[in-house]
Amino acid sequence: MKKVEAIIKPFKLEEVKETLSAVGIQGITVTEVKGFGRQKGHKELYRGAEYVVEFLPKVKLEIVVPDDKLEGVVNAIVRAASTGRIGDGKIFVSSVDDAIRIRTGESGALAIE
Repeated sequence: MKKVEAIIKPFKLEEVKETLSAVGIQGITVTEVKGFGRQKGHKELYRGAEYVVEFLPKVKLEIVVPDDKLEGVVNAIVRAASTGRIGDGKIFVSSVDDAIRIRTGESGALAIE
């Protein structure tokens, strides 16, 4: 099993969710986060004063998938979240040793289906 963590622009969330649903993903965790990458935030003008917004609003998606669905999930996120501009986000993939469904006690692949 793999855990896919994707940091995307908030306005892309609905499109990414629909694309993931189309490739068969049933469960997803979404968290509102703030951060910056290479772009280091941006400057804004408010009431004539310029200030720097260092931490930009983003959305973090967490999805645990069987190994055979990993490529489809990553491709779906890239396709749906891309705007072609700086700040589109990142995808991180890590291994998951086990998953347990609390209600039934099922573990492994059965817990994430």
